[in-house]
Amino acid sequence: MIYVVATIELIPGKRDEFLALQKSLLPLVRAEAGCIEYVSSVDLPLNPEKNPPRGDVVVMQEKWDTLDHLKAHAVAPHMNDFRGKSKPLVKSTKVEVFEPVQ
Repeated sequence: MIYVVATIELIPGKRDEFLALQKSLLPLVRAEAGCIEYVSSVDLPLNPEKNPPRGDVVVMQEKWDTLDHLKAHAVAPHMNDFRGKSKPLVKSTKVEVFEPVQ
């Protein structure tokens, strides 16, 4: 299994617009071969004094059967389309890929 954490920093004030755009993408990704989980998440204020919630960040939490499935996802037509539509809303993206330790 492959785990992915994608941290998407958005242009200030654009999170709701990004999430609305992403809403139509989620079922397409979840239907892809090898997709186990694909979830959008936002910060909760557990300890706001030390770690204030990031209002302009969306974190994608993903699980894939194999690295090949993840690679196919990265070039899927609906992903390319989504990246094109969401590009004006995104400031930066950091993608981290992990595998479990046996």
